[in-house]
Order: sequence, then C-alpha cells, then structure tokens
Amino acid sequence: MSLETMRPNPTWDAASYEDAVDTLAAHSDELVYTVWGGDWCKDCRALLPDFGAALEAAAVPDDRIEELSVDQDKQGPGVEEYGIEYIPTIVVETDDGEEIVRFVEEEDVPPAVWLAEQLEDELA
Repeated sequence: MSLETMRPNPTWDAASYEDAVDTLAAHSDELVYTVWGGDWCKDCRALLPDFGAALEAAAVPDDRIEELSVDQDKQGPGVEEYGIEYIPTIVVETDDGEEIVRFVEEEDVPPAVWLAEQLEDELA
C-alpha cells in the first residue's frame, strides 16, 4: 500500500537542497528506501512530502522505494522485523538487505538532508 504522504511536495525547492539531492542521486541505483508511515500521522504529513520530492528530484527509481502504511497502533508490514516504534521511519539498505542508515522521526533536520549526510559518512 502506498502512502499519500509520500506524494512529492510540488513547492519543494530542490535547488535549496542540492547537496542532499546529489548524494541521493549518486546512489539511486544501489540503495533501497523503505518508508514506514501513516497518512493519519502529523509527523508523516509534515516530513514525507518533502522526502518524496527529494527522491523524485534525485531520480530514485520507484522500484527502489517501498512505502509501508501502519495503523494508529503502529502495526503493519515489517514493523516487528525492523523494530519500528516511531513514524516516519526510513530504512536505507543495500540490495543484499544490509541496513546502511535509518531515519526516525525525532531527527532535527529533514529526512533527505539527514539521510544524505549519513550516507556520505557511511559510503565514503
């Protein structure tokens, strides 16, 4: 099931986040983004449209993005397997299923920026 909140924000300005977009684009064909969220969740509604826009700007293929909806009890696909407690949570993995980085809702910067910074550190 896809998340309405992952629909790219049409007013998001990729030029303002050029470094993050460049980093996401540089790894667009080698990483998988799994996003847990809920369209009912205010944090998801605040954070995910911009993240969707960043992925779109970075030309990350749709088959490299998995959107998983959870209910208000935070139950849904992969929740137990991945230890999801808060949403949105974004797990970035290699094609082999190795977790590289994880964004959880309480970070103090937008998901695209935080993930790009972590990816730079991890994949440098």
